[in-house]
Formats: sequence, structure tokens, C-alpha cells
Amino acid sequence: MQVLINTDHNITLTENSTDELETTVETTLGHFGSHLTRVEIHLTDQSAGRSTGNDIRCLLEARPEGLEPQFVTDNASTVDVAVHGALHKMLHTLETTFGRLNQHKGASSMGGIEPR
Repeated sequence: MQVLINTDHNITLTENSTDELETTVETTLGHFGSHLTRVEIHLTDQSAGRSTGNDIRCLLEARPEGLEPQFVTDNASTVDVAVHGALHKMLHTLETTFGRLNQHKGASSMGGIEPR
């Protein structure tokens, strides 16, 4: 699973904080790592540097192999909180997506009714 981090010109990340974010993504979504080709974090400061509350937006994009990309967003006052919020939402989204796929794979062709 490849992790890419994109920021607008109002958000500056150090190499250390970028590494920490990558590790957080890999740890949180690691269960799905073999099914994901790429996870992208898009960070924007919606107030252009002014502190107005929940102005940091994290758009998280996960690309499951063979499926449509999944997107979630979260707004918070800091980058870390926004990323963690988006990861929590993505975890739920991926659990639902892969749970449905596994359910369909395991279902019989007769709608859950076993033949005699």
C-alpha cells in the first residue's frame, strides 16, 4: 500500500510529521493493506492560514484493488485531528465495503436457502 500526502500552500509538514502520518495510515488501515493499492491524504487549510476553528480539511482517498476509489473527509482544528477523524471514517467505510464483498462471495446462489 502506497501512502501519498498532499498539502495546499497554507500547510507545511516536516519530514518527521510526514513519516508519522504515513505510519498512522499504515497502522490504522494495515488490516486492508493487501487490498489497497494506494491511500492519498489531501490536506487543505480552508481559512487560508487564519485560525477560525475547524478549518483544516482532510480528504482521504483509498483505492481498493479492482474497486472504485473510496473517499471520506473530516474537518478539525489541527492536521493530526483531521487525519485521525478521516482515518476513523475510512476504516468504517472499508469494513463495510469489504464486508459486503465477503458476504456476497459466501452467499449461496439461492439467496441464503441451502438446497436439499
